[in-house]
This record gives sequence, structure tokens and C-alpha cells, in this order.
Amino acid sequence: MNHGIELLAPAGNLEKLKTVLRYGADAAYLGGKAFNLRAGSANFSMETLGEGVQYAHSLGKRVYVTLNIIAHNRDVKGLPNFIKFLESIKVDAVIVADIGIMSLVKEHSNLPIHVSTQASTANWMTAKTFHQMGAKRVVLARELGLDEIKAIKDKVPELELEVFVHGAMCMTYSGRCTMSSYMTQRDSNHGMCANSCRWKYALVEEKRPGVYYPVYEDETGNYMYNSKDLCTIDFLDKIIEAGVSGLKIEGRNRGILYGATTTNVYRAAVDQYKTGQFTVDPNWIEELETYRHRGYTTGFFFGKLDRHAQRLDGKSDENHVLAGVVKDVISPGHYLVTARNKFVLGQEIEAVRPGVTTKIKVQALDLANPTNNQAQPDTKPGYDYLMTLDTPLEVGDLLRVKSPEHDLEEN
Repeated sequence: MNHGIELLAPAGNLEKLKTVLRYGADAAYLGGKAFNLRAGSANFSMETLGEGVQYAHSLGKRVYVTLNIIAHNRDVKGLPNFIKFLESIKVDAVIVADIGIMSLVKEHSNLPIHVSTQASTANWMTAKTFHQMGAKRVVLARELGLDEIKAIKDKVPELELEVFVHGAMCMTYSGRCTMSSYMTQRDSNHGMCANSCRWKYALVEEKRPGVYYPVYEDETGNYMYNSKDLCTIDFLDKIIEAGVSGLKIEGRNRGILYGATTTNVYRAAVDQYKTGQFTVDPNWIEELETYRHRGYTTGFFFGKLDRHAQRLDGKSDENHVLAGVVKDVISPGHYLVTARNKFVLGQEIEAVRPGVTTKIKVQALDLANPTNNQAQPDTKPGYDYLMTLDTPLEVGDLLRVKSPEHDLEEN
């Protein structure tokens, strides 16, 4: 039984980092202001990188920094100094896709190297070569089945393997896509993907420009490149048994409700696996349905792409949104809460707490402005409020409410 398991969660900024570590991640992966594939995320400044690493280490947890762009000549100049900086703040590893960047990391530091999924490692020979080049871990291509993963581990047992277990999927090979570059001049391999694959497409005949022939897969049209999100909670034990030591959640551009909920569920699953009795808890599935997603697929893990892997209507499922974050405990039952979305006094609230994957219903008994203690009927995003709640909570706990769209659907 493999107990050398690491749960990795995404962190697009310092708040997300602290959130996913609090909700059970063993490590967080993140990017600086350059050299990574999430340019749309807030990412980390030099100062917050240092603060984030220090915070993680104070909890006995790890931080991995992404240097996973497909590098052009112009990208090389600033890398050596950034690599030296990462070593100086004691980053636990860097994630690279480009063998040139890998060479620079080895030349200018002693940082452990993890090879990104962007390198498309799909066989044991490539995995072994990366290990011989100095990689400690390889994040495997997403196109591999469980049997292929096990075969790689059997051939290269000394190499750590990591796979994505949850989150958004590219319809191109391990994320190596140029659609965004051609269609919007935003280079996906430099972190600026416009998600062109999610758009709705029609057919145009060469001699009839401007005449669009609709292509229907159902009544919603055709979203032929729009993949559902990956979800492996039902068979996480099989992934671990294939020899995987790193279980990675995708989503550095996602919010803290996604990070907290997903990490919480997969933490519970990993911990249950370690007991020797892995049984999928229906509450895990229910929790993973609460935040925005595109529907779920099992990806390639069972030998070929799930035949229902496309999301044909281009929509996302969501029935809850983040209402607020507990900022301070004033006294038992009395809290200072920072609102993130509007909610109304009397509206049904649920709490998201570390280590709890069942629904926690919370009733707000009152709501007030903290500066003058004046009662308020509802909240405005970004403002702090005094709340009396009937459920014990702690600083950092999240509050969620049903999304307006979901309420309309139920009515």
C-alpha cells in the first residue's frame, strides 16, 4: 500500500495559498509574476512568494513554483536571477517543461526539479531520461491510463510520479495548444490562454463567407472542444495503487471556495485510503457539485477518453457561491465576516470547514455594520459585517449560499 502520498492544491495568490493549506493540502503550487502558465492569475510578487513559503514551512508543508512556460529567447535573460531568488527563500521545488529551463535551474541552484505535464511525458523511456537529467518528479501527461502509469513506475521506481486528479481539462495534448494564439493573439504556452476551445463553433463553406451553417450535437449547438472537468474521487485508490505519489488539483485561477472545497474532499479521501479501507463517501460527490464546474469526466485513466467527456452546451454547473469569510471571532457565536457576494439576513447559509465534508447549516441571527452596530438587511461584497451565528466557527472558515441562478431554477 502506497502511503507516500502528497496532495497538491493550486494557489493563485497568498489568500488562496493559506486557504488550501488550511483545508488539507500537503503542498501548494504557484507562480511568480512571470515564467508560468497562469498569467491571468494574480500570482505572487517577490515579497509574497517569500511570505508564502515561510508560512507553508511553519505548518510543515511545501511550496512548488512553476517555471513551466515554453520559453523563447526573450524569456531566458531574467531566469537565472529568479531561480537564485527561489533558492534563497527555500522553495521546495520548481516545475519546468522546457529542458533549457531545466538546465538553467541546475546551473544556478540546487533546487529539486519536477517536470511539468506540459512536457507530455507519456512513456517510461522519457520518464527515465528526465530522471537521468536530474528530475526528482515527473507530472505525467494527462492522456495516460492507469496501466500505463503503473508500467512507468515499474520501469523507473526511483522516480516520483504525479498526476492531475481534478479540475479543468484541455482538449489538446497535455495542454500544448495554439488555438488561443491564432484566434486572439494570446499565447497559451505563455500563460495567456483565452480558452478558445470553450467557444461555440459553426461550419463555413469556403465560397460562402459569412454564411454560418450550424452544427448540432443537441439543441444547444456544438461545443466540440469543450471538455468537462476531470474528477477522480470515485477511483482515487486505483490512481495511488498505480504508483502515483503526487495527486494534483488544477485551478490557480479559481476562487477560494473551489480551493477549500476540493482540497477538503480529496484530503478526506486520501486519509481514508491510508486507513486501508477506501469507500467513496456520497458526501464527497455532493460537495464537489456545489461550486462552478463544467460537469465531470474520468479523463483517460481507463485506457481511452471517456466518451461523454465533452460539455456540449458550453455552460457550467453551480449551485452555491462564496458568501463570506470569517475574519475574526469576537466572542462565542459572534463573528466579524468579510462579505464576498451579496446575501440577505434570513437566507440559508452553509459553512465550509476543514476536515468536515458533510453539510453544515448555519443560521444568521443578526447582521450589523461593525462601525456603528447598525442592523443591516443584507451585505455588500468587500465589506465587513458583525454576525451572530448559531454554529461555532473559526477564523478562515467559509460561508456559502445558494447562487441566484440556482434559486431561480428551483422556483
